[in-house]
Amino acid sequence: MKARRNKKQVPSFRKLLKTSKVKLENKLKNKQFKQQSSLKKYRKEQRKLRQAVKDAVSKNPIPLEDPKKIRPVKRLEKEEKKEEEEEALPLDMMDEDDLQLMKDLGQKASFLTRDLSSSEPVHAKKRKHERVIDKYEKIPRTLQSAPEKELIHLLPIKDKSGIIPQTREKLVIDSNKDEEDREEELELEEEVTEEPVRELTTEEHLIERKKKLQEKKMHIATLASAILSDPESNIKKLKELRSLLMEQDPDVAVTVRKLVMISLMELFKDITPSYKIRPLTEAEKSTKIRKETQKLREFEEGLVSQYKFYLENLEQMVKDWKQRKLKKSNVVSLKAYKGLAEVAVKSLCELLVALPHFNFHNNIIVLIVPLMNDVSKSVSEMCCEAVKKLFKQDKLGQASLGVIKVISGFVKGRNYEVRPEMLKTFLCLRIKEVEVKKDTEDINKPKKFMTFKEKRKTLSRMQRKWKKAEEKLERELREAEASESTEKKLKLHTETLNIVFVTYFRILKKAQRSPLLPAVLEGLAKFAHLINVEFFDDLLVVLHTLIESGDLSYQESLHCVQTAFHILSGQGDVLNIDPMKFYTHLYKTLFKLHAGATNEGVEIVLQCLDVMLTKRRKQVSQQRALAFIKRLCTLALQVLPNSSIGILATTRTLMHTFPKTDLLLDNDSQGSGVFLPELDEPEYCNAQNTALWELHALQRHYHPIVRRFAAHLIAGAPSEGSEALKPELSRRSAIELFEHYSMAAMTFNPPVEFSDSKRKDKVLQGESFLNEDLNQLIQKHCTEVAHQSSLDFTKYLRTSLK
Repeated sequence: MKARRNKKQVPSFRKLLKTSKVKLENKLKNKQFKQQSSLKKYRKEQRKLRQAVKDAVSKNPIPLEDPKKIRPVKRLEKEEKKEEEEEALPLDMMDEDDLQLMKDLGQKASFLTRDLSSSEPVHAKKRKHERVIDKYEKIPRTLQSAPEKELIHLLPIKDKSGIIPQTREKLVIDSNKDEEDREEELELEEEVTEEPVRELTTEEHLIERKKKLQEKKMHIATLASAILSDPESNIKKLKELRSLLMEQDPDVAVTVRKLVMISLMELFKDITPSYKIRPLTEAEKSTKIRKETQKLREFEEGLVSQYKFYLENLEQMVKDWKQRKLKKSNVVSLKAYKGLAEVAVKSLCELLVALPHFNFHNNIIVLIVPLMNDVSKSVSEMCCEAVKKLFKQDKLGQASLGVIKVISGFVKGRNYEVRPEMLKTFLCLRIKEVEVKKDTEDINKPKKFMTFKEKRKTLSRMQRKWKKAEEKLERELREAEASESTEKKLKLHTETLNIVFVTYFRILKKAQRSPLLPAVLEGLAKFAHLINVEFFDDLLVVLHTLIESGDLSYQESLHCVQTAFHILSGQGDVLNIDPMKFYTHLYKTLFKLHAGATNEGVEIVLQCLDVMLTKRRKQVSQQRALAFIKRLCTLALQVLPNSSIGILATTRTLMHTFPKTDLLLDNDSQGSGVFLPELDEPEYCNAQNTALWELHALQRHYHPIVRRFAAHLIAGAPSEGSEALKPELSRRSAIELFEHYSMAAMTFNPPVEFSDSKRKDKVLQGESFLNEDLNQLIQKHCTEVAHQSSLDFTKYLRTSLK
């Protein structure tokens, strides 16, 4: 029976499993509650003990009350009580010794101040405090035990004897030990720092710095060569190299940071792939891939992240320079900020040009464009040159479009108060080769293939078969084609030009007195043939208004004339517009050019003449051509030699373009009237009644090429014969000759030839015979020109021909 009862009392496995969890939880809760309650009791007792000790040590006797301060009512009450007490005390029965003792006790503060009505003895409080202390002493001391272990309950095991619960101990980390270890480490560091350091001399300091710098250079070179040798395996070393940008050694911090910036820039240029890396989708991350693919993915992710951090570091360096705030570390001085910022900007410019296809290119553009308008001239020029280089090498136009958008927004945001160099970068855009004659809608239309219904209606069965094969082949060719399609390129160029012209027209409308106007007019002159025909009338009216206002400089007015004729020479041929006012303006202002500051404007004049007279030969009358040739020959007398050569080359081209202008080489007058050189209208100045006497004066010019051109034109500008020009002169355009024979370097071009050997030796010895002869020759030439201009032209020609 006992065995049966025992069997009934044994619970089942499921019941035991259910109850075991509850029991364990309850046990844990009870244990925690007991710990908390005992801790509270212990704290309470400690608090009482501290209070008791404090009272026992620092308690002062309460001073006796002043009888004068007691109110009369209280005094009466006290007297009544005193009388009652005196009546209650059996003084007659006390001895003299007892009375003396009572008197002595009465003089003590503790006897008088305590409450006599209470039955508590005099030293009751003291005993009470003693009881508290005794009670505390009786509490059993708990020795320092091992750290409490937390139990982790595992699955139970079933055995013959029954179910055995399984647990595992988890050690509780003691934070006190960690704090002690840290304190010890700090103490050791303080001891180390407290050791006195010997001060180095300047020479020793320089040697030490050189040694440190050499070690850092070797470390940078080792890391860089390892990354270049195997980028995929050593991509993590980029982080180690990038960490050197935070170099804290004040002796070599600036130099090391510069070296690391340049090294990382070159590394990214070399190891970056020729495609943009996109982030992986969740589906791509979950799919199983080969080891090679996984290695490539890790390389790409690491490269993109390190490239991003590197760009952030460069941006931070530029910001530190702009804000001019010292950091807490104080490793780099304020003076060194500019040097670091310039290297950072240079690195950004290199990456802008070298990696236009890679990630974060738009972020680099956003950083570079504001720096194009920077106060520092070196930084501004660096950024502008980088943008120009990007425009020149961008074949498709995607990167150029991104830069143009940011520049246009920046110029508008600054209310057109920016450097003109920002807009001059537009001149380097590679859009001059594209003919944008279609509308944007026509450009965007992709090629459509015929539908099945259209084929069935228009084509036979065999034709449909051939058409299907042809369309399939065309699709495959489009997919296999590596280069971008012409349609996409044309679309990008059209969008870019629209933004450029919107910027130009805003400035023409709102900021006509802005220093940006010359850059705008120059840009319009270059891209005028790409402007939509609808804007031609309004644009020509604006240009003429600007010229007539008189607010423009001479060079700006020339740009206006050049823009107007570029418009009319392109799509403007179909328009019925008379540009006579622009011809008149140029003819009237030609004499503003001279050998001084305005000599640079000769190049624009040569470009204008090419567009106005040579390319529009059918719309130019003979009278106009004669007037311009005469005025150009007169202008050649008062400009520098390279300008004279360019003007004479233009005159030669005009004489070939208009053959009847050779009558200017004859002294016979054609028709009635007298030449009026002071008249500003080229059509009515009677240029046919004059002659090119200036060519004879130019034949005695000190520059040999000017003399050669003058002799060539007097002979009628022949293509063959003794008076014909050499191919090196005849095949070049007027602008090329102007640039080739420039005297910007303050040297004679070509060099002066010496005929006498003795004279050559004297010049080599330091004598200045050549300068004296040249001065005399120039003075003689000027006097001849002044004298000849006062003579009668026909008489001078007769004498010169004889």
